[in-house]
Amino acid sequence: METSLIIGNIFAVLVGISLGIIGSGGSILSVPIFTYIMSVEPVLATAYSLFAVGSTALFGGIQKANQKLVDFKKVFLFGIPTVIAVFITRKYIVPSIPDVVFDTDLFTLHKSVLIMLVFAVVMILAAIRMIKPLKESELILDGKLNYGSIFFQGISIGLVAGFVGAGGGFLIIPALLLLAKTPMKKAIGTSLFIVAIQSLIGFLGDLSSNVEIDWKMLLTFTACSIVGVIIGNLISKKITATKLKIGFGYFVLTMGFYIIIKELFLK
Repeated sequence: METSLIIGNIFAVLVGISLGIIGSGGSILSVPIFTYIMSVEPVLATAYSLFAVGSTALFGGIQKANQKLVDFKKVFLFGIPTVIAVFITRKYIVPSIPDVVFDTDLFTLHKSVLIMLVFAVVMILAAIRMIKPLKESELILDGKLNYGSIFFQGISIGLVAGFVGAGGGFLIIPALLLLAKTPMKKAIGTSLFIVAIQSLIGFLGDLSSNVEIDWKMLLTFTACSIVGVIIGNLISKKITATKLKIGFGYFVLTMGFYIIIKELFLK
């Protein structure tokens, strides 16, 4: 196995650990790993990310369900509009974007660069949310659910997640806390199931578009990530998710700015 693949699979364990501990962050790591370490073309990397993160999140979600930390009613409340948006985005919107999005004498914007730049912006916004985490004590957990806001948020998360190949856990958890009045630990478990459903169905949109998949690479990466989610779930029982989320937020923030600099100035 090539050195780059070995390094990528080692980092895949971190993808799973992130999902196991805070219910998000898997795609924020996996897309850059596939793109920069394992040399996968960015559009294909987003498809690989959907499968790897979706499969890992499903495994982690089952673990959380066994600990009674999943609200399945809210899985469907968020999951249905999110899944619809992700599938449409992967099946119709992403394939319809031209390879050259913008072209002048001074600058040419390719589709692959656009996806990475949008991904970097999403990373930075997600990092800000992580660094300034929502406090459960500040939320009203017994209020009425805002079904309209939940549906609109689900559509919005699905569009973003589908475009950049992300599971969207970093967007789903704040929505579960604020709109669905969910306690933090249960929000993490519920997020994993939503991420799993929307990611795997989004990946089906790619498969139906006849994308060529290196299954050996993808399944090996996914297996390593599943090992990580088992480790992350064990760690989550001993360390508060809030502290880890803040530290992870600073890492994500750094990665977001690195991607922007690399794509615009180092090519």
